[in-house]
Amino acid sequence: MKKLVALMLVGAMTAAMVTGCGSSADTSASTDAAAEDTAADAEATEDTAEAAEDTAADAKSDLAYVKEKGTLVVGITEFEPMDYKDENGEWIGFDADMAKAFAESLGVTAEFQVIDWDNKILELEGKTIDCVWNGMTLTDEVTSAMECTNAYLNNAQVVVVPADVADQYQDEESLKDLSFAVEAGSAGEAEVSALGLNYTPVSSQADALMEVASKSSDAAVIDSLMAGAMIGEGTGYADLTYTIGLNSEEYGVGFRKGSDLAAALNDYFTTSLEDGSMEKVAETYGVQAALIK
Repeated sequence: MKKLVALMLVGAMTAAMVTGCGSSADTSASTDAAAEDTAADAEATEDTAEAAEDTAADAKSDLAYVKEKGTLVVGITEFEPMDYKDENGEWIGFDADMAKAFAESLGVTAEFQVIDWDNKILELEGKTIDCVWNGMTLTDEVTSAMECTNAYLNNAQVVVVPADVADQYQDEESLKDLSFAVEAGSAGEAEVSALGLNYTPVSSQADALMEVASKSSDAAVIDSLMAGAMIGEGTGYADLTYTIGLNSEEYGVGFRKGSDLAAALNDYFTTSLEDGSMEKVAETYGVQAALIK
C-alpha cells in the first residue's frame, strides 16, 4: 500500500512538473508576441509622425517659405517694357520694379530667372521659381493651373509687319497667306492658332520680332505694350509697325496653386495704387494708360 501511495505521489509530481513547463513556454511565447506588437506599433507611430511632418512641410505657406529662404524668385522672359536689362545688366521694367518693391515689403530680395515660357507651370511646380511676373495674360489655362492675382494691366495681341507693307494688312482676312513668328505658349500663339494661320513658335516675343526683321517670317503677334516700347521710330526696330489687334486681355501674376502670396500681392497692389507709387512706376515705363485702377 505504501508502495502504491509512493508511486501515486511520484506521478502527481511529474504531472505538475510537465504542466509547469508548458505554462512557462506559453508565457514566454506570449511575451515575445506582445513585444513584437509593441515594436510594430512604435514603428507605425514613427511613420505616422514622419508623414505628419511631411504634410506640415508641404502645407507651409508660400509666404513663410519665401521669407525663410530670403528670396522671391521671379520667372521672366526679356520683355520691354516689363522685364529687361539696363546698360549695367540690371533687370528693370514695370514688372521688374514692382517685383523688387513687393519683395522688399516682405523683407526679402527679388531674384530674376529667365525661363522657357512654354514651361512656366512646370517651373513653378518644381519650385525653381516662386512666381511668373512677366506681362502674363490671364488665360483659362493660366488661371486653372496657377494661383493668380487680380488683373493689373490691360493689353492686346497685335500684328507686327514691316512698315512699308502695313497698309496691306488691316484686317484678319488679309493675314491668311502670311507666315507668323509667335512666342511658344503665349497668348499670341493662341490667337494665330485659333485663326488657323501658319506660324512658327519661338522662345520669346523678342525672338519673334527678330524673325520679322530678318525676313524669316512675314509677321509676328506680340503684346501691344511690348510693341509700343520696342518697334517704330526711335527704337531698334524702326522699320516695323503694328496694324490690327486680335483681342483684348489683362495681365496678372501667377503663383503656385493655393499659394498665399497671391493674396499678399493683391494687398500690395491695392496699397501701391492708393499711395500713387504704382502709377509712378507705370509712368516711368509709359504704361500708365493701361493700368487697371
